[in-house]
Amino acid sequence: MDTEKIAALSLDYNTDREHLIMPEYGRHVQSMIEYCLSITEKNHRTKVAHTIVDIIGNLNPKLRDSEDYKHKLWDHLLVMSNFNLDVNSPYPIMTKEKLSQRPDNVAYPKKSRTHRYYGNVLQNMIHTVAQLPKSSERDIMEFDIANQMKRAYLSWNKDYVDDSVIFSELKILSGGKLGLTPSLLTVAKGVKSQNAPLNTKSKKKKKPQFKRKGNYSSRTKSNHSGKF
Repeated sequence: MDTEKIAALSLDYNTDREHLIMPEYGRHVQSMIEYCLSITEKNHRTKVAHTIVDIIGNLNPKLRDSEDYKHKLWDHLLVMSNFNLDVNSPYPIMTKEKLSQRPDNVAYPKKSRTHRYYGNVLQNMIHTVAQLPKSSERDIMEFDIANQMKRAYLSWNKDYVDDSVIFSELKILSGGKLGLTPSLLTVAKGVKSQNAPLNTKSKKKKKPQFKRKGNYSSRTKSNHSGKF
């Protein structure tokens, strides 16, 4: 067989082609970018780059819901060109060093490791009320906070808790400014809070949809009614 016929029968596999940097856009977009890189005039190259950005925007419509999606598309264009595309971009040019740069560490909020069952919101309320001057309004808020503390305590602990325990922990969390005059709390045992874990919330038993008919009893009576 001639070499021309052998070349005509040979198939072009993707594994033999160049590696796609961003395969989600396909090989046609990669070919467009290679054509854009081959243009010598910068103004013409910039117009072609704008057209490619519009095309990849249609191929990836999910990015339109995010902020600055045009900026992301231009960054994708520069990445697929292996950062060799010299155009007048409307955004700062993305470089390989900036892309490989590690982000700054996220500063996690410092939370207390003790009394987690009360929650951060309730502890912030205790801290805020403790800074207020003594008044009848502060006493009412202190009483409401103590009731909520007992409600949260019973959500995570099924056993009974004495009111003195709640006021002692309120005194600890407030730095000794609250919980000095214990009184009888109105929260009873078994009250569940919205922050209760799933395994402690009571679940209603489902009623059976169908009742078993008495066929078995009738059969047994008929079997035992015969003479031996």
